[in-house]
Amino acid sequence: MSAPTVRRRRLGAKLRALRGELTLEDVVEKSAGRFNNAKLSRLETAKSAAKQQDVNDLLDLYVDLGREVSDELRAALLTLTREGAQRGWWHSYRGVLTPVYEDLISLEAEATSLATWQLGAIPGLLHTSEYAREIITTTAMSAAVEAKIDALVEVRLARQAVLTRDEPLHLWAIIAEGALRTQCVGEGVMRDQLGRLQALGKRPNINIQILPTDSPPHVGQMGSFTVLGFDQHADLDVVHAESLTTALYVEDRDQVAVYRDAFERLRATALSVEASMDRIVEIRKQA
Repeated sequence: MSAPTVRRRRLGAKLRALRGELTLEDVVEKSAGRFNNAKLSRLETAKSAAKQQDVNDLLDLYVDLGREVSDELRAALLTLTREGAQRGWWHSYRGVLTPVYEDLISLEAEATSLATWQLGAIPGLLHTSEYAREIITTTAMSAAVEAKIDALVEVRLARQAVLTRDEPLHLWAIIAEGALRTQCVGEGVMRDQLGRLQALGKRPNINIQILPTDSPPHVGQMGSFTVLGFDQHADLDVVHAESLTTALYVEDRDQVAVYRDAFERLRATALSVEASMDRIVEIRKQA
């Protein structure tokens, strides 16, 4: 049995919400044999990947029972169903990646936009290989992770394909200035990394802003976070917040909105995109 993904958990939660006050037994009875307790339970608890026909049938049943299922909601739930069963390139690294990291990569692969605030390091989607190696090595807190450094660097670089695909991910990155002034061990590592930021910042789908060290107190001091957006399916937007030992996914719509507001406040506080490029050039000359 595969581990539940963020998509499958979201699908299950939304199906459970549609069931409302009805018990599983009520739904089974009203489905006239199309569902049983075990199948419904697996759908709602994300214990197994759902089939699109099952989800469609269940939504039809809820419509018959008076639930409001808009075309937009049905499309969003079927999108979750389809994506929850997909296998991506990252599955070949299953012995290397944690389930939470797999979730992040799969979400990046399907997202249309990504807004990230990074307090201590440059975002992974913008890394050079050598900078990625230093960051991954520095934050490896166990021998098990240290043994996988090469593979993790490969994964970090492979993730960046979302920025150059036919319909590229739109990335808006706000980075604390202190992260750009990190003294890397390897000679020229930071200079090359800053040069990559300059180059990537010229792409039409990438915006980079720098939040100066001398900025007044701001909401970003509470920690880094990333908002993954799914265009017309805004109900599927997810926030990813990572710490040294854990990662948190925020899926509640109201809470996601709080993070979006926080990001907008940071955008207003940070240097403009143009001024940020000038700051990167300035710091690179000193690196």
